[in-house]
Amino acid sequence: MAPEELSRRRLLGALGVAAAGTAGCQSLFTTSTVDNDTATPSTPDLTADDADDADASVYTRVYEQVADAVVSIRVYPDRSPPSQGSGFLIDDSHVVTNEHVVAAGDTVFARFADTDWRPVDVAGTDVYSDLAVIETESVPDGTDPLSFAAGQPSIGTRVVAIGNPFGLSGSVSQGIVSGVDRTLEGANNFSIAAGIQTDAAVNPGNSGGPLVDLDGDVLGVINSGGGDNVGFAISGQLAQRVIPALITDGSYDHPYMGVRLASVSPLLAEANDLEQASGVYISYVQPDGPADGVLQGTSATRRVNGSPVDTGGDVVRALDGTPIPTRQALASYLALETSPGDTLSVTVQRDGETRTVEFTLGTRPEP
Repeated sequence: MAPEELSRRRLLGALGVAAAGTAGCQSLFTTSTVDNDTATPSTPDLTADDADDADASVYTRVYEQVADAVVSIRVYPDRSPPSQGSGFLIDDSHVVTNEHVVAAGDTVFARFADTDWRPVDVAGTDVYSDLAVIETESVPDGTDPLSFAAGQPSIGTRVVAIGNPFGLSGSVSQGIVSGVDRTLEGANNFSIAAGIQTDAAVNPGNSGGPLVDLDGDVLGVINSGGGDNVGFAISGQLAQRVIPALITDGSYDHPYMGVRLASVSPLLAEANDLEQASGVYISYVQPDGPADGVLQGTSATRRVNGSPVDTGGDVVRALDGTPIPTRQALASYLALETSPGDTLSVTVQRDGETRTVEFTLGTRPEP
């Protein structure tokens, strides 16, 4: 780590308490920035121990900046043990969490740090993004809501996860962004696009808590842990599209093509005489769906290396002129760039030719 970066972080640490006291309540859409030209502190000589202390102070500062806005959540189903999760404050009265946290029962309680458990109402849920918003009538004085970071994080960005794993409230773990544009498992055979992968420790009870950068801005909503050193979060970009609708309408409408997709594997490329094993193959088009009569699904099979392989379906190469090399890219583009009712321009390879077709996106059906 460069000495200049450490010096900057020490300056921010010294200013952290004052900034928290004057920031006030921030809008859901507020993003935080730091003016790097406002000060040019001197650069001291640092030993290895100094560097370790500087890192420790950074994580302490982030925790102190964020922790008061993180809540513990308990949900009480009928005739079964309660479940638990995490959430975080985004304005004067709304807390973001996971849909799967609040879906466990009808009675929901939340607790801020150093407060008692308080009943809360569920303002809205969206099973397809696994996001939910709960509304609380009481927020402790001096608790500032968290802001979402602007844009997608870079791989390698240092992050902090704060939540309540195994009911241990206010726990913090640190790591990096290990990957972006991950496809997370969703409901009803759909997927959650644009997910963030991290190696920060994520365990049961962390669900719904914030994954923040070292400025305390939310990069994502923690969703699940996939194994040793592999955790996932719903991206802040998707959350900022979904959450306003959950607050105002109680639900969110996702765009819908009405097709079934497959990755272009080497065998599928050979069976369909494709020069490149890339793009997204349309294996099925839903009758009377948005793409019916416009896109083309599988019409036959061909044996390659002894295995039957679908043939005849369109291969998507671009959406609205944006190259689409993978299913993840297609899902992310739909989720972050389109809405139901939009006219989608799709460039496909069909029968050895490239053509562009258009249709109007529908609304994803209820699960």
